[in-house]
Amino acid sequence: MDATVVSSPGKVLIAGGYLVLDRAYAGVVVSTSSRFYTVVQNSVAREGLITVRSPQFVSAIWEYSVKLDPSVSVENLPANTSKNKFVHLALQSTLALACEMKGAAHVKSKLSSGIDVSIVGDNDFYSQRAQLASLGLPRTLASLEKIPPFVPTGVPISEVHKTGLGSSAALITSLVTSLLLHLSIVPPADLAENDSEGRRLAHNLSQYVHCLAQGKVGSGFDVSAAVFGSHVYTRFDPAVLQKLMADDSSGPQLLLPIMSPSNQAWNYKISNFQLPPMTRMMLADVDAGSDTPSLVGQVLTWRKEDPLTAGVLWSSLGVINQLLAQTLLKLKEQHSKNPAIYEDCLKFLSTTRATEWLTEPRNSPVEQTIVSSFDEVYRISQAIRSKMREMGTLSGVPIEPDEQTKLLDLCLSQPGVIGGGVPGAGGYDALWLLVCDPSEIPSTNQRPVDIVQKVWSTYQDLDVSPLSVVESMAKGARIEQIDMIPGLRNAIAH
Repeated sequence: MDATVVSSPGKVLIAGGYLVLDRAYAGVVVSTSSRFYTVVQNSVAREGLITVRSPQFVSAIWEYSVKLDPSVSVENLPANTSKNKFVHLALQSTLALACEMKGAAHVKSKLSSGIDVSIVGDNDFYSQRAQLASLGLPRTLASLEKIPPFVPTGVPISEVHKTGLGSSAALITSLVTSLLLHLSIVPPADLAENDSEGRRLAHNLSQYVHCLAQGKVGSGFDVSAAVFGSHVYTRFDPAVLQKLMADDSSGPQLLLPIMSPSNQAWNYKISNFQLPPMTRMMLADVDAGSDTPSLVGQVLTWRKEDPLTAGVLWSSLGVINQLLAQTLLKLKEQHSKNPAIYEDCLKFLSTTRATEWLTEPRNSPVEQTIVSSFDEVYRISQAIRSKMREMGTLSGVPIEPDEQTKLLDLCLSQPGVIGGGVPGAGGYDALWLLVCDPSEIPSTNQRPVDIVQKVWSTYQDLDVSPLSVVESMAKGARIEQIDMIPGLRNAIAH
């Protein structure tokens, strides 16, 4: 099977909720090990027919007829029982851009026998509570490993319970990028590099399609993470997409002048970021649910109505968000300079509560510096939580609801827990923690990961279920070999 396969990661915004909408501020975004996979293959159907399947969902097959002359049009065929705006817009925009770049004849030759597209997402993008219950398994990381990869959800897409990892951005990025590769618009070598023209083109087009599907120009950090991986992100000026987003009846506009990587109006900024060595991000799906767009709308309304208070709060939050990124990166440097001492410190931190890390004098200045840096991360993340709660109170939005505060405080009082909070816009649907995760700890102690799992599984006031995600070390969008991804060939065969 000659297939083009591209995966894109999900995201967790650990600092910069709400502020990331404003170019004056940056957000710290971690890309996840959970990914969306798009598999594009030549078909034997008929010329200009594209079939898209999402086998994890009920009735999720869509057929599209493509016409390239005089202009590109992608039409839903009557056989489609439902419509998928994200898929349709991705096909329409990518094919239109491909025609502008290589000509309609080139694209026509690539579609000469039609193409089949399969899209699947890792299990963590969707709540696995029902799966665990049906298998009679407790909600633990070990139980999640027993669920087959890309497990069917048993429901239509509209009814699935998402976990907030940015599924639509990861889906669109993997679909757009795989089509650009399959149509020979972007060479495979461009995806081997972090900062290539092809990767930037895939970013710009994915941002546009995502904005079009959402009906507004968002901050774009989720698409940026899907393309580039973990980083500190400053958004692009929405004006770059203004013309294309406007409902202009004067006919189709050219995409390439705007999508081109050489277009300076794409003024987003990304700087390298990675969580410190021997630490692990832990995520929990908290089953209460929140509507992110309405939370964001309320906060922005408050910011307009009380610009003075909001300005002071956002400025101070902006400073400590950056401080969090800098301190976490400083730990990476400390590890590279003194790996053995760093690991010894981690063993100590793993068995001690954060509030007690500085109570014992350290044997050397190097140890003192490393332990102090971890203590700083703990204090900064607590300060961010405090400011986010203040924003919630002032705007009347449950950014960190009292129930979440209680659970987070309990988690952060456990040995080896470095920091945490509610990701992104907050609300009742998730929490993140950063915990120590050295290769070994004294045999008399439990690992912080296991301690946190126990807290979650025995917690009574909220319904908490872990996700198996960790930070993606593979960065952003990448080309995959189908048989190197466990369960992928089987998933798309159904």
